[in-house]
Amino acid sequence: MESMYFTEEHQLFRNSLRDFLQKEVVPHIEKWEKTGTIGRFIWNKFGEMGFLGISYPEKYGGLDLDIFYMIILLEELQRINSAGFAAAIWAHAYLAMTHLNAEGSEAIKEKYLSASITGDMIGCLCITEPFGGSDVAGMRTTAVKKGDNYVINGSKTFITNGIYSDYLIVAAKTNPELGNKGISIFLIDRDTPGVSATKLDKLGWRASDTGEIAFDNVTIPASNLMGEENKGFPYIMQHFALERLIMGVNAHARTQYALEYTLEYMSNREAFGKTIDRFQALRHKIADHYTELELCKTFNYNIAFRLDKGEYVVKEATMSKLKSTKVADDAIYDCLQFLGGYGYMEEYPLARLFRDSRLGPIGGGTSEILREIIAKMVIDGKDYKPATK
Repeated sequence: MESMYFTEEHQLFRNSLRDFLQKEVVPHIEKWEKTGTIGRFIWNKFGEMGFLGISYPEKYGGLDLDIFYMIILLEELQRINSAGFAAAIWAHAYLAMTHLNAEGSEAIKEKYLSASITGDMIGCLCITEPFGGSDVAGMRTTAVKKGDNYVINGSKTFITNGIYSDYLIVAAKTNPELGNKGISIFLIDRDTPGVSATKLDKLGWRASDTGEIAFDNVTIPASNLMGEENKGFPYIMQHFALERLIMGVNAHARTQYALEYTLEYMSNREAFGKTIDRFQALRHKIADHYTELELCKTFNYNIAFRLDKGEYVVKEATMSKLKSTKVADDAIYDCLQFLGGYGYMEEYPLARLFRDSRLGPIGGGTSEILREIIAKMVIDGKDYKPATK
């Protein structure tokens, strides 16, 4: 099945990336997990290898490769067992940078997208609010036009790269009385007066810096508007398809890593005179998890193929995240159990995997919200439309 989507060039890229991660990233993971701070040097190393510019135009220093190179990047990042580090990379490269590329002016792209591709700048996407959660349309952050500037007030929370990023892509209401039709997208430099951030302490994703950000009369030039005023909501919804697919791919990749590790452990762990991979109760559970894994992978690759061809796959990407994150949680729960007491020990990978995976059904839209979005599409006939710039 994979040969349908992955060429020999893709496999060479995977091998190169895997070697890079083992040499340059893995030796630092334990430190970053403990400190919650990723060394700044690694961003430039990613940039030098071209890994941050996989999906972006050559004009700005990118490689302009097909979506399956992105899939490989996501899958390999999950294999080093630090979802926090992985999230920092993909939140920069595929949340913040996606908006830069899609809605940014030429001036913004030349300054920020180019520097993001080299790793000289790190970005974050600020949508979720303390009182809104998954309710994007209910956001309270405002951007008021005053002459040639906008003045922004409000707050955002659960923002990956929210502390150490250099710039912020921020959603705010420019016309609050219009509800979700009055949202716009802005670029804000970190050092702009009035921007402050507080680091959040999390159950998992320990390596990533997740922040709550406040905007107190933050004044930015009108040229920092991304795309058209009041078009922010369709921009966000359009890019949600990519974000949800990313989280679906992350989920199937960590499921595969967990199962592979657990099978290796089971083939060496003996009980009652035989290795525990010989016990039918365990074998059949493994069979069930592998079946669900392959279904998710096949579905996710198909969505990626369609997205790469320009199809609007919001429904399918939403389904991907909903199903794949549940499959991951269920599989990793059982994998931890199969390791017995060792599964509960920090020196084994399942404890961290268990914590990190639990964010899957929450971040990027909770499973409950995703079910309602799917219900609106399949029951009520709701038809979400792509944004037009």
